[in-house]
Amino acid sequence: MPHAPSAAAPASTDANALADAGRALWSATLMLMTAFMQTAAPAHRYLLARRIARNFGTLREQDCFSVATRKSFSRLADRWGARANLLAPADLRTAPSWRQRLAFTLRAR
Repeated sequence: MPHAPSAAAPASTDANALADAGRALWSATLMLMTAFMQTAAPAHRYLLARRIARNFGTLREQDCFSVATRKSFSRLADRWGARANLLAPADLRTAPSWRQRLAFTLRAR
């Protein structure tokens, strides 16, 4: 006689799927880091660094990784974000953020 599926089975399946997705994102981030090192074009390096920083930011929020690993991801997100800022074109460094532009627009009304 087949057993009825327990309520824990879907939660376990979801946790496994989330862990698999986290590992896949980590693997993709490593590939982006490899591409960054092999690319000489400043614009491409800037975009890659931004994507790498965002990926590490996402990874640091995933419970499927240990606390120590998430702290490492957090440091890496900050480091890659700083690198992206250094590689940003000059006009992006001095341009107001979208939040600053929105706040200015709302104040003008």
